[in-house]
Amino acid sequence: MSQFDEIAGPMVRDDALRVSSCLYTDEDVPLEGVLACPEKSGRYPGVVVVHEWMGVGPYVAHRAKQLAQAGYMALAADVYGRANRPKNKDEAGRIAQSFRSDPQLIRRRMLAAVHVLQTHAECSGQVAAIGYCFGGTCVLELARSGARLAGVVNLHGRLETPAPAASGAVPTPIMVLLGADDPLIPQEHVQGFVQEMRRADCDWQLTLYGKAVHSFTNPEVGQDATTGFAYDPVADRRSWTALLAFLGECFARLTEQQDA
Repeated sequence: MSQFDEIAGPMVRDDALRVSSCLYTDEDVPLEGVLACPEKSGRYPGVVVVHEWMGVGPYVAHRAKQLAQAGYMALAADVYGRANRPKNKDEAGRIAQSFRSDPQLIRRRMLAAVHVLQTHAECSGQVAAIGYCFGGTCVLELARSGARLAGVVNLHGRLETPAPAASGAVPTPIMVLLGADDPLIPQEHVQGFVQEMRRADCDWQLTLYGKAVHSFTNPEVGQDATTGFAYDPVADRRSWTALLAFLGECFARLTEQQDA
């Protein structure tokens, strides 16, 4: 089995889509993601989709496929790198923490993924980014960097950062979707994020889903909320609907600004 087959998994197989490996680099670091496009050739808005702490794999590739079904060109990005695939949760924890402590590295890896889509012949040049858990942290760092995107969405990702946004320096709209009972995101971090966004004076929104805990969008974690990690089908459905509405609004607004 090729490395692409391992990271893409069977969830992305769909005759109505084009799904392929996407090789790119950050400086001299090889990266491999999964690119999902609608079957018909054209020019589509792009969405970078960022993986959880276990790295790029079938779950995030599945989300990229869903976005392609919705009419986007979606890249399941690889933040860790081809040589950095965690084999277990301990390895994943160490790798994720090494990135979280280096926001500049996260931002550089995110910009590399954005560049892949912006320069693709079938991308309109308009790009948004969404991320799950660790990936949610990544898309927030991208927004904090001052990058100009259509929008970013953090789904059950941590909010704290060693490099908070500067006032007036965040042009990208931000959406954060969290479980109200997520033990990994304490209320002080939620309030700290709210204050950061107010100081940044940017376009932001935060939604809390009642009774939901961490990883509420991922069926693979099971449904035992007492562990702190549990799939919540209601929160998953509602957050996906909210995400699609937000992306539609952001891309429409960007098109209007470009046509003005």
